[in-house]
Amino acid sequence: MSDNAEACACYNLGLVHQTNKVSGFEYLSSKPFKSSHNTLRFGSQDPRFMLRTQLGEGYVRDDCVTIDCRLVVLEIQVPPCDIPEHIAELFDQKVGADVTFNVRGEIVEAHKVILAARSPVFKALFFGLMSEKREGHVTIQDMEPDVFKALLRFVYAGSVHGMGDDLDGDDYKDMIWHLLAAADRYAVDRLKLLCQSILSKNLSIHNVATTLALADQHNCDKLKEVCMEFIMMDDTNVLVSTHGYANLKRACPSVSADILERASKRHKN
Repeated sequence: MSDNAEACACYNLGLVHQTNKVSGFEYLSSKPFKSSHNTLRFGSQDPRFMLRTQLGEGYVRDDCVTIDCRLVVLEIQVPPCDIPEHIAELFDQKVGADVTFNVRGEIVEAHKVILAARSPVFKALFFGLMSEKREGHVTIQDMEPDVFKALLRFVYAGSVHGMGDDLDGDDYKDMIWHLLAAADRYAVDRLKLLCQSILSKNLSIHNVATTLALADQHNCDKLKEVCMEFIMMDDTNVLVSTHGYANLKRACPSVSADILERASKRHKN
């Protein structure tokens, strides 16, 4: 039924004797069926065709025949790739961990090769000329432990599933803000884009200026444009009275000027 799908089936076709109901002249075969094939087609010269006189008595009645068809779909189900789950188990169970991070006093264990494969920053850190390569220990003072562990969980598992389940709305947004900054710092691009997507779906007049400042600081062009579009759809007079806009004007004056310029053009139009 699905587009571009294929299934293999074994089928048995036979003519049923009208009196004793026993199948005869059976044909057994198997073949792959594709979604683009609607029917089985046999040519007129196909050796599976036979003359009516060859059937003998009892198979044809009133110019009708009964065909017994038995079909078995041959399919071995292959489960989805479970590599992310297995890699995530390494992070949870710490088997073979060869580096430790001291994140504001909390120790986090990890695997250099996995971090290096997922982040060019970690790759340079562990397989470049820096001292951490020899020591196997890194101290991080400017990031919260929960944020750093969420970053590493994404590095291992490729998702943020379950993250923030114990946080309310504002705390969750704060976590995503910090996680975006961490993703930018360690060049985990997919996580950075995922955070932008989450933030873009949770904009309000009270947080859009803060989100815009964050987007500008971390070169998040897509999120920045979404924030600008959101602002242009609302009353900019309400925006400029928020605490977030005051911080935006101080930290990112060029962005603030861009908002006012766009608002001015909108009013003229």
